[in-house]
Amino acid sequence: MSDLGDWFRSIPLITRYWFASSIAVPLIGKLGLVSPVYLVLWPDAFVNRFQIWRPLTATFYFPVGPGTGFLYLVNLYFLYQYSSRLETGAFDGRPADYMFMLLFNWICIVITGLVMDMQLLMIPLIMSVLYVWAQLNRDMIVSFWFGTRFKACYLPWVILGFNYIIGGSIINELIGNLVGHLYFFLMFKYPMDLGGRNFLTTPQFLYRWLPNRRGGVSGFGVPPASVRRAAEDQQGGGRHNWGQGFRLGDQ
Repeated sequence: MSDLGDWFRSIPLITRYWFASSIAVPLIGKLGLVSPVYLVLWPDAFVNRFQIWRPLTATFYFPVGPGTGFLYLVNLYFLYQYSSRLETGAFDGRPADYMFMLLFNWICIVITGLVMDMQLLMIPLIMSVLYVWAQLNRDMIVSFWFGTRFKACYLPWVILGFNYIIGGSIINELIGNLVGHLYFFLMFKYPMDLGGRNFLTTPQFLYRWLPNRRGGVSGFGVPPASVRRAAEDQQGGGRHNWGQGFRLGDQ
C-alpha cells in the first residue's frame, strides 16, 4: 500500500485529481451510492431542470461492467500516460496553461455533447489531450500493441480504430480528436505557423490559482519549429524549455 501511495503522489497534480475522479465517480455509480442516471449528461435535465453538475460528472463517469470494463481500463491508462506526459513535458512549470487547455477542450466537448445528446464525456476529453500530445511530439516513435511502431502523429487515429474494435463506436474518439485539433490549431498552428491572431489566452485568475513554477521534468518530444522559436524568444518565468525527444531514425 505504501508503494501504491507513493506512485499516486508521484502523478502530476492536475492529472492526479483527474485520474482519481475518473476512478471515484464510476465506483460511486457502480456501488449504487448515486444512481448513474444522475451522473450522465442529459440535455433536458441540464437545461430545463438546472442539474448543473451533469457536465462535470459525465466527464468522470463511465459505466463499468463486463462489456465495458476493458475499454474503461484502457482509456484510464491513456489518461494517466498522456496527461502526465503533457503536464510534465510541454506544460512543465505551467499548470495554469495546462488547466486552461483542459477547460477549453472540456467546454467544447460539453457543447458538442449537448447538441449531439452524448451522455458520456470521459473518452472525448482523454482523446483530446492525447491528440495535443501527439501533435507536439509528432515525430517521436511510439510503440503500440504487438510491437507496432509508428510516429506519434498517427497515434490518435490508431487508438480510434483500436477503440472501435473493442468498443464498437468511433464517435467519442473522433470528437476528441477534432476538439484536440481545434485547440492545437488555435493555440499553436494558426498564430505561430500562419501568423494569425492569438485567439486563446490563459485567464489571469488561473495564474493566480495555479502560479507558474520553475524546475520539474521536461522534454517530451519536439513541438513544431515555430512553437520552439516562439518559446525561445519569450523571456520571464514559467516559459518552457522544449526538449528533443526521440526522432525517427535516432539510435
